[in-house]
Amino acid sequence: MEDSPELMYQDAVKAGLGLNHPELTMLMARQSAEAVEWTVKLGVKYKDRNTHLGGHSVPRSYYTTNSSGAGIVRPQLAKVKELGVPLVTRCYLDRILRDDDGRVKGVRVYEDYRFPNTENGKMKTIRANRAVIMATGGFAQDIAFRMLQDPKVDEKVESTNQPGATAEGLIEALRLHANPIQLSWIQLGPWACPDEKGMGIGYIFAITAAFPYGIMVARETGQRFVNELADRKVRADAIMKTGAFAVGIADQEGVFRTAKLDTMLERGVVKKFDTLDALAEAFNIQKDGLKKTVAEYNASLKAGEDKAFGKPFQKDCKPIVSPPFYGMNLWPKAHHTMGGIQLNTEAQVIDLYQKPIPGLYAAGEISGGVHGAVRLGSNAITDCIVFGRIAGKNAAKDRPWA
Repeated sequence: MEDSPELMYQDAVKAGLGLNHPELTMLMARQSAEAVEWTVKLGVKYKDRNTHLGGHSVPRSYYTTNSSGAGIVRPQLAKVKELGVPLVTRCYLDRILRDDDGRVKGVRVYEDYRFPNTENGKMKTIRANRAVIMATGGFAQDIAFRMLQDPKVDEKVESTNQPGATAEGLIEALRLHANPIQLSWIQLGPWACPDEKGMGIGYIFAITAAFPYGIMVARETGQRFVNELADRKVRADAIMKTGAFAVGIADQEGVFRTAKLDTMLERGVVKKFDTLDALAEAFNIQKDGLKKTVAEYNASLKAGEDKAFGKPFQKDCKPIVSPPFYGMNLWPKAHHTMGGIQLNTEAQVIDLYQKPIPGLYAAGEISGGVHGAVRLGSNAITDCIVFGRIAGKNAAKDRPWA
């Protein structure tokens, strides 16, 4: 496989509709390989092959051996403990504090609070030795705030995020006049299953089986309606346009990489059938349309080109003919907020007057500009690690408080 930072950058900008801040996107791409190597040194274990996620032109995404972000976070936590770095959980950010010259000098927090009620916590002021780094994430669970940015993403739209993915950190940065970037671009995950709460586990079936090795069809027609490996916005918009749950389908040959499949079946998130007719009946899919779609898809696979939607076939793709057949409902959920506060390439937070806020850095989903209108799959963790390392290195260089 041939890949390069330039190709990764091009893919990200294409999906981002050209709204990316080019210097940030290129920096992420150029430091992505180093980011992976850094995690490996910390003890992160990856599967022995890359995955082709939607919007990427080549398979460049790494999955941990447990198919979870915990596979990255836990080794990091172990290293933090080894270094003796204190960690405080159940800690709510109330204020970022500045001195008379405008330099960030610390934070005011509530410790030992129970989300979402901050009043039961204990107020405490923490002085920064050198700087403060914001890594407070996105706001996909903050219905009121996200509706201010995009009224369409209302209370009827579920989220994959944990309940604490709210906007308090972002709002506090805005109070310091941090420059807001593209807050209205809120990503919906096209691989989400409406039959489970939150992120769930069904997305694994969609990402590893139905999208790369199977098909997604509309119930009413039984036909495909989009490239299953297009970027997330293209797929999510296409699903919602149909007006009903779409169905992701794969056969036995297509689920060979799907972790936790037995658990999905036990929970009824994914369903298994001996025939395509039985699958169509269970999901209320137009049977003749589905049969025709599968035949056309298999013919395209044999010809080596998907003329209908331009889906890039994997080298190990096989025709959808081998029972049992698996199906799962698909309906988008709010997943990632591409907008946030402005950064420069040093991970410094930039204010409304295009000046760095002294002593304040940020990384990850709190920031905006890296992904533009659409974030490609796996680029979130890359973003967090690349800019987190930059922020940490530069914050450590700041002059200490006297």
